[in-house]
Parts: sequence; structure tokens; C-alpha cells
Amino acid sequence: MTTVEILVARFGPLLTRLQVAEILDRRAEGLRLTERGDSDLGHKLRAARVKIGRRVHFRVSSIARLLDDNSSEGRELAEGPRSSGTAGGSNVR
Repeated sequence: MTTVEILVARFGPLLTRLQVAEILDRRAEGLRLTERGDSDLGHKLRAARVKIGRRVHFRVSSIARLLDDNSSEGRELAEGPRSSGTAGGSNVR
């Protein structure tokens, strides 16, 4: 199952701020402050936002993409630097 399918099965197509906070293991108030900030995560959260009346929800597809992007970055960090094809594997001069 994809991340989108898992989240839709559990929460539906839209998430509340509290649900997004739960998924990201953050407090809702901290998430709200991050959303308002000028960080990369803040920009992505604002792009995922949908207002229905006075209520704010987030698209599951956008949150799933955010999670998938972060997990692939985490894998790259865990694997270490990729070799550039030089013999000996070191580019330090």
C-alpha cells in the first residue's frame, strides 16, 4: 500500500491540523507555528491547506508526498555519500 492509501484508509481524504500533528509527531500548536513560519516545511503545509468555512484541513495527497520526500532524504543520509566514480573513492585534495 502507498502512503496515500494508508492515510486515506485511516483518516479520509482530508486531515485536520490535529491529525497532521499526530502523523508528524508534533503538537498541534507547534504545527500551526511551523505552518505560519518561513521554512520549507511551512511552505509545504500552506500549499496542502484547504479552508472549508472557518475550518482548516490538509490534503492527504500533499501530506503523504511530504512524508515520502522526507523518508527518501532520510535513506540517502543513512546510505552515506555516493561515490563520484573516482578510483579510491575519495575526492579530498
